[in-house]
Amino acid sequence: MINDLVSDVLVRIKNGSDARHKFVVAPSSKVVLEILRVLKEEGFIKDFDSIQIDGKPFVKIHLKYGPNKEPSIVGIRRISKPGRRIYVKKDELPKVFDGFGIAIISTPQGIMSDKMARKLGHGGEVVCFVW
Repeated sequence: MINDLVSDVLVRIKNGSDARHKFVVAPSSKVVLEILRVLKEEGFIKDFDSIQIDGKPFVKIHLKYGPNKEPSIVGIRRISKPGRRIYVKKDELPKVFDGFGIAIISTPQGIMSDKMARKLGHGGEVVCFVW
């Protein structure tokens, strides 16, 4: 039983990237798919596909690497956790490594990067940092 599905998926992506795997498989949910959509839009992963294993939803995440097999994801950190939620106002949105990374924010308009949230003028829950 996984208590925090988002943390589980983020750790699988980081470990798979460190081990230079082509893809990783993780349990799926609507929130996980939205986070993966943001990671794909920002260029941190190649793609992802929804699959079924024994009738349960999973997602196959295709990892992205540079020309010398360096991972495009150097680090991922979960910020808001089930036991301690972290919320920010629109003018308090974090910048990760002076813009070299992204913060994934859950807003009333959906899950988006900190850049998009800043552009649209939304605050929300800080899900994670990716760099």
